[in-house]
Amino acid sequence: MTVRPLIGVSTYLESGVRWGVWELPAALLPAGYPRLVQQAGGLACMLPPDAPERAAAAVARIDGLVIAGGPDVDPARYGAARSPRTGPPAPERDAWELALIGAALATGTPLLGICRGMQLLNVALGGTLVQHLDGHAEAVGVFGGHPVNPVPGTRYAALAPEKTTVPTYHHQAVDRLGEGLLPSAHAADGTVEAIELPWDGGWALGVQWHPEAGEDTRVMRALVAAASR
Repeated sequence: MTVRPLIGVSTYLESGVRWGVWELPAALLPAGYPRLVQQAGGLACMLPPDAPERAAAAVARIDGLVIAGGPDVDPARYGAARSPRTGPPAPERDAWELALIGAALATGTPLLGICRGMQLLNVALGGTLVQHLDGHAEAVGVFGGHPVNPVPGTRYAALAPEKTTVPTYHHQAVDRLGEGLLPSAHAADGTVEAIELPWDGGWALGVQWHPEAGEDTRVMRALVAAASR
């Protein structure tokens, strides 16, 4: 019997979520994330915000880690003043997910950051963010799409060597790259659309777009394959 690797996915933490007769705080995740993990051959489990000191224990029990999209990273995390166009902070998520990223990097656990997750990976390694850019979200609550160009010789280019149109919805992006990270895809306007550690630096990849909202499973399949090893 094939053993599927266990892939932990970080979650939202929201108040006032309503389902049925209930309206309660909820740790939740759009279904596209676990479905993508499953389609790629993994078993998905949710990692809701917890005390940061428990992150290492959580990462020790999984084979791969996905940091999901979500709210803007608090600019204080990268030493910047808050822009008027930056969204409300999510302190529990910032603390927990930065701790998860740190634990994954320390142990060599394969890591995929999606949108906010890519931005947090950059911040975790000392990078900064552009707090607002236009043209990467078509309408509120609607995924758009634009092409990204891989950087030859990178891990991402090995997965997707051609120009690819990806599902996109973001208004923040990488500014100064974190220590050791390489850009591995760009949008037509020059925005960094993917980042990664070099081949000898462990398996860590961040993508600015939302693969869980599309049909291309290559990025998640690569994470699951790395987690299987």
